[in-house]
Amino acid sequence: MNTYAKVIAGLDAEWRGAFERAPRHAFPPDTVWLPDDGEPSGYRRIERGREPDAWWDAANADDSVVTQLDDGAGDGPGVPTSSGSMPSLVATMLRELAVTDGQAVLDVGTGTGWTSALLAARLGGEQVTTIEIDPVVAAEAGQRLETAHLAPRRVVGDGLGGWSPGAPYDRVHSTAAVRTVPRAWIEQTAPGGVIVTPWGTPYANAGLLRLMAEGPEREAHGRFVENASFMWMRAQRPHVVAEPASDTARIGASPMDPGLAEQNVHVAFAIGLRVPGVRPAHRWDRDNPRGTYRIELSDGRNSWASARYRGWETGDAVKQVGPRRLWDEICEARAWWLEQAQPELTRFGLTVRPDGRQHTWLDSPEHVVGDVAA
Repeated sequence: MNTYAKVIAGLDAEWRGAFERAPRHAFPPDTVWLPDDGEPSGYRRIERGREPDAWWDAANADDSVVTQLDDGAGDGPGVPTSSGSMPSLVATMLRELAVTDGQAVLDVGTGTGWTSALLAARLGGEQVTTIEIDPVVAAEAGQRLETAHLAPRRVVGDGLGGWSPGAPYDRVHSTAAVRTVPRAWIEQTAPGGVIVTPWGTPYANAGLLRLMAEGPEREAHGRFVENASFMWMRAQRPHVVAEPASDTARIGASPMDPGLAEQNVHVAFAIGLRVPGVRPAHRWDRDNPRGTYRIELSDGRNSWASARYRGWETGDAVKQVGPRRLWDEICEARAWWLEQAQPELTRFGLTVRPDGRQHTWLDSPEHVVGDVAA
């Protein structure tokens, strides 16, 4: 039994039938990319016609498979921008969506078309609207959906705005990560409806959010129910980490081993909530014979920091530039996480206010962790 068959075996009868009617291998394009450290981009191109076994293994694995690099540009650095999601995680998301017969669903991020195919197989195509921002990706997904004889309503557009002609929806399901939940999703969801979306911060793209929408004029609350990392919505991609020009910098030792700032997904998630808008990157200075592998941090404005992994306790290990002392904030956020008894990410939640402002909380909406950076 392959890994995909094992995923199907664990489903209830309704979803098992949908997964059998819309098998994942029917939806990846003929060219995919697999991780490969030996390639400059970090990914190896796999063409179905040339390497059918490798393609088939990728299509049936319980893992994500990259289906587009660099938004389809042929000369980019090799950054994944579209993929087929991991089947077991898709199954988890659909369980959290908790659809019932007759409900209307907005599927944001058509991608390969597989998730919208599953929803259409489960509910009927007339109940499913799927929206995709990339017209080429949307067209290719449409061809595969037609071949599978599944017919959700297909829309080309920016999913952050939802699709108001089909509203209200009983469920909204996203296959791309957001940093802030779009107000349009809540406005287009029927009172009592559910929104399931990957959610993250620039520091940790790691949460699967299940949000209960009680109506446009009421607060929406939800918990993070799973560790999940998806590609970002294009308009909400984090900034590039770069050191700003500055004549002054604060130099010093680190109060902790930088490795502890990314010790596990739970501490990284908590740090991201406490240190809004800050994105990490890892650098290796090959010109320095001692090696200076380090973490760099940027808020996308005028603050930047660097902490060296080796010799972090020495007086020149940390450099901080700008109005915020970003490395100090990271260390303080980890200390807070320890004080809270090292909560796992499923203890955190999100509230969306009627005016669109959003904040995170720990254990209950009354215990606010911090505001969400736009």
